[in-house]
Amino acid sequence: MKRIVFLTALVALFAASCKQSDPTDVLGRQGNVVHFAGRKWDIKSSNTPVGPGPNYFSKKYDDVWVDENGYLHLTIDQHDGLWYSSEVISQDTMGYGTYVFTIQADPMSFAENVVFGLFTWDNNTFFSDGNSEVDIEFSKWDDATSETPTTYSVQPVSFGTVYPERTREVAIDNSYLKGVSTHLFTWTDTLITWKSFDGTTWQNVDPVATWSFDLDHPARVKEEGGLTSDPIVIPAPGNTTNTRMNFWTLPFLAIGPTNGLKHEVVVRDFIYLPAGF
Repeated sequence: MKRIVFLTALVALFAASCKQSDPTDVLGRQGNVVHFAGRKWDIKSSNTPVGPGPNYFSKKYDDVWVDENGYLHLTIDQHDGLWYSSEVISQDTMGYGTYVFTIQADPMSFAENVVFGLFTWDNNTFFSDGNSEVDIEFSKWDDATSETPTTYSVQPVSFGTVYPERTREVAIDNSYLKGVSTHLFTWTDTLITWKSFDGTTWQNVDPVATWSFDLDHPARVKEEGGLTSDPIVIPAPGNTTNTRMNFWTLPFLAIGPTNGLKHEVVVRDFIYLPAGF
């Protein structure tokens, strides 16, 4: 009898110990790297609030993972009384070309302070190109009555002075956004064009929304942290520009979604076609 009790206790102790930390390797994850769309992506994490937001960012396996279909899941969830956002950063560098994101989400169901971002970034181009940022974002921007949760932007938009000509909230029938949709931008040195599509097909079909930004617009500067960039019309990519996808909340203080609910989005695919491909 004592032997049975001892073995039972040993099994219980082992099971409890297995729940204390995330596994080293699971489907789509290897440590703090996620394998998605044929690429490796670093998982952003922080134990103090950082931008955007600022927010806490999670590396938990339950918050960022790839499922058996190869789809990437990003969440906003609460742990130990704190809300955590999620973000992945491509290890590959990228430049001019076409960036295609196929998502599975319902932006109209997001709390009004939730933001789902698909964008480029470069830690090293603040002065020359304002961090080389081109965005597709889904948010109501703190307006619960908003019916246009899809936003195309080229930065800088609201760093210091607000430049409304550099961003566009596009009107899309929300039935196209509920479920699977595809969104892309083509970035050149003279023109950026954004397009959105119903479903997974984006070649040889009409988009449900589109917008373009060219060199006819005035140059603008980015002001952040007491620093000012050079004037920028269309930013250029740098040597370390990559693609990022994040799911986070505004405004400040990392308060989490205003409705108090966990949020989840799925990115089914990402394609990068370099210029001239």
